[in-house]
Amino acid sequence: MNKSLIGLYICIALLSVFVIIFLATGSWKFFFQPEANEDTRTRIVTPREIDINSIAGQTGVITWEESLVTKLPMEDGEIVIAVLNRESEFGHAEEQFVIYRIAADSLSPVYITFISYDEGIRGYRRMWNDDTAATRAETATIFSQDLVGDRNFCIIVTGMNANNEHTMTIFRRSPNQSPQAPFNKIAQLQIAGSIIIQETPRTLAYQQGITRGQNFNIAAYGQDSASANILDQIETIYSFNPSREQFEQISISRIPGSQIEQRRLRQLLSGVPGVFEDFINDLWYYISPQGTIDTNQFLYFDPAGKEIIFFGDESQQVFRWQTSTPTRYGLYIRTQNISISTLLRFIDIELESLDRIKLRVIEDVRLKIAVSTPWDGSYRRAGAMNIRETVSQINPFMDAVYDSSWGRMQFLNSGEYTINSGMNESAAPRGASPLGNSRRGRYVLYTVDDNKLIEFRPADGEEKRLVYRMETAAGVVILSRVRVGTTGVQDLLEPPVTLTLIE
Repeated sequence: MNKSLIGLYICIALLSVFVIIFLATGSWKFFFQPEANEDTRTRIVTPREIDINSIAGQTGVITWEESLVTKLPMEDGEIVIAVLNRESEFGHAEEQFVIYRIAADSLSPVYITFISYDEGIRGYRRMWNDDTAATRAETATIFSQDLVGDRNFCIIVTGMNANNEHTMTIFRRSPNQSPQAPFNKIAQLQIAGSIIIQETPRTLAYQQGITRGQNFNIAAYGQDSASANILDQIETIYSFNPSREQFEQISISRIPGSQIEQRRLRQLLSGVPGVFEDFINDLWYYISPQGTIDTNQFLYFDPAGKEIIFFGDESQQVFRWQTSTPTRYGLYIRTQNISISTLLRFIDIELESLDRIKLRVIEDVRLKIAVSTPWDGSYRRAGAMNIRETVSQINPFMDAVYDSSWGRMQFLNSGEYTINSGMNESAAPRGASPLGNSRRGRYVLYTVDDNKLIEFRPADGEEKRLVYRMETAAGVVILSRVRVGTTGVQDLLEPPVTLTLIE
């Protein structure tokens, strides 16, 4: 037989084997369904930026370092606010819940759309759209939670409307699995107060998937219009009715507030921008449920510097104050961690008295943070004291001088550092001082996934902030450059810097 024909037959046989393996292993999905290869864990993706001109009461520019990705392009004029990614309940493909607003209409509600994989067209498409009670895009958040206890997770959108009322809209998968209406709106609340989900512990049998769990009720707190005291509230409790597939009101009760001078109270709660911000500009200590003050857990509000400092569990967290919105009883603040851009924190502050506030903190955490201090609760004003002196006494700062390839570094217990460069500073990194000069800034210590990190924040705002992993031993500190993101701490593989303690 001709040798060329024999070679052709062998090539055809080998090609057939590769095709069979390619189809049998499902590798074709990586080419025709690239979305199927994505990580299917639940996560939230926030937008890189929001239209600044459409945000009222803003105290800073909102930006995130994480790109927004949707399975499908949005329609013209639709601005995405946030995306919730979840693994599909009916397969292995990922599905998305997207909240967005209409650019041409600043008063339009925040909308939600559901994007899922369609086997018929072998691709993703928008399955369903609906509106929510929120209208202010900068306050809107989305998350999922099993409110009913049957593991059929509800989609919850919170935010504020044009009247500065808190809103909560809840969607649940339709029992009849209708393709035209896959989700029902089971609650839509708005109130000039606050709305919370009353979580209760669930049994081990629920955790193991054996039995149903207890329903979570929803509590709404609004003004008691029949009372002369502005701080008196009405508590309304809503519970899920399975026969009607709706949250329904089950009780109303009155909650008396503190009796304080009403004229001063009206000034603080007038809604005028800056008034309540000036009031909370101070150091606040946590009050335990037993009524004792815990000086190891505190908050410091700095509206002028656009920062909020959280201290607890011997760790400090600094958040950039992005936006603040007056509410009926106080202020709603949106913040971003100054070191970890993917960590957002929403703070709802209510006035309890002239020296006491109550906080409800909503975390948007997409990586394991070692600091787990619960921030919800009441706080009392520390009084007129020097915040710098107080922080230096209890914050985990350093007070030492080191020699390094960058130059001589001095760390102060006020949270400041200086780098005095020598005459051989060609190895100095970005952010370090130029030849023969001195550079100043602030440093922040924190922990992520059991990694002790230090961030250098140069006084020159145009310099880039650098994050390093710290390893200490016998008077030596080794700094390794890292990046912190949604996947945790990533080593950038740059040459480490050794700091030697000067006795």
